[in-house]
Amino acid sequence: MRIVRLANFVTVHTGGLRTTLRELGKGYKKAGHEPVLIIPGRTFKDQQVRQGRVITLPSAQIPRTGGYRVMAGRRDLIKLLDSLKPDRIEVSDRTTLRWTGTWARQRGVRSMMVSHESLAGLLGVWGMPKRDALADRFNRRTAEAFDTIVCTTAYAAAEFRRLGVPNLVEVPLGVDLNTFHPSRQDPAVRARYARPEELLIVYASRLSAAKRPELAVDTVAALRNGKSPAVLVVAGEGRRRAALAYRAARLPVRFAGHIADRKAVAALLASADVVLAPGPVETFGLSALEALACGTPVVVDQQSALPEVIGDAGIAVPGNPDAFADAVSRLMDRPADERRAAARARAEQFSWSRSVEGFLDAHDLHPAVAPASAPAPTLIRPAVPRPRLVRDAGADEAGTPRYA
Repeated sequence: MRIVRLANFVTVHTGGLRTTLRELGKGYKKAGHEPVLIIPGRTFKDQQVRQGRVITLPSAQIPRTGGYRVMAGRRDLIKLLDSLKPDRIEVSDRTTLRWTGTWARQRGVRSMMVSHESLAGLLGVWGMPKRDALADRFNRRTAEAFDTIVCTTAYAAAEFRRLGVPNLVEVPLGVDLNTFHPSRQDPAVRARYARPEELLIVYASRLSAAKRPELAVDTVAALRNGKSPAVLVVAGEGRRRAALAYRAARLPVRFAGHIADRKAVAALLASADVVLAPGPVETFGLSALEALACGTPVVVDQQSALPEVIGDAGIAVPGNPDAFADAVSRLMDRPADERRAAARARAEQFSWSRSVEGFLDAHDLHPAVAPASAPAPTLIRPAVPRPRLVRDAGADEAGTPRYA
């Protein structure tokens, strides 16, 4: 089957989204399907790569967004979609590409929307009034436009669940357990940033308001005020870089920028004592899971989806510097072997092969060649061929079919 996937707002700095698109494409291809990814870019490209065919359409850059581009030419995109004749479409943009659900329905093509963010949460970050009502109206239209809505955690699914949508499925993402591994720990990397007696703390994510990187800086300040010799490495880029540098002027904070080499990222994460994931509206937190895979525990904001991802391999606390600093200290009180083994064990519960299987089930597709991984999960879905937005009396207490 030809699975055409579409995504806007993809840049070199959108690490989690790019990783997800790449790993799902590789998995679909391995399972015997034909994945085609359409994304925006500076120039036209049509390439065959490991994840399948990737088509880049010339797209305008949105000012003051850190390099985001959007495929705004609907007529050209329709022409391309019609020429590709997809059997399925998978959309990773709930705003500018929502119209593709209608396009698919008019042509008898099954459609899926992947919700990579909490709309209500983002509206809160942006200070929008009546955010829940606005999110509900938008999400209701999204659910009506697509055959399936996929969320990666219960947190992400909550804003759809409260609407009682019958076409909601939860499928967790995965992590590259080979690239991100405790064996990546490198004394030379650690020595580059910290002395032997210092705590090496890492923040590895985009520098945007939704990720709240300033909390990482303030956490180091709180630790040092409490006489803990902590240093911070910030691995990422974004619009808040200058403001963060000003905030960290008198603190031992190193800005490593965007690190393109995934093995170098793994070496940094594996060499850290603790990784911070302070974003309050994270719907999965792939970088935190990569840290766990490297054997490094994480401290996360308890309001986000990350508590359900990290389990007992880290600590979830309120989003303030004192709480984060206390959590770092509590993690360091655990024996090193114990905390690192717990982190790795938690990450091993998430594999990309299992995630691919779940996404294919949500597409109502089955792999021609079964990927080698964990046992096949079970997907429970309501028997609604072209679901409409109605209350499903036959669903579970949460009103949501689940991927287990």
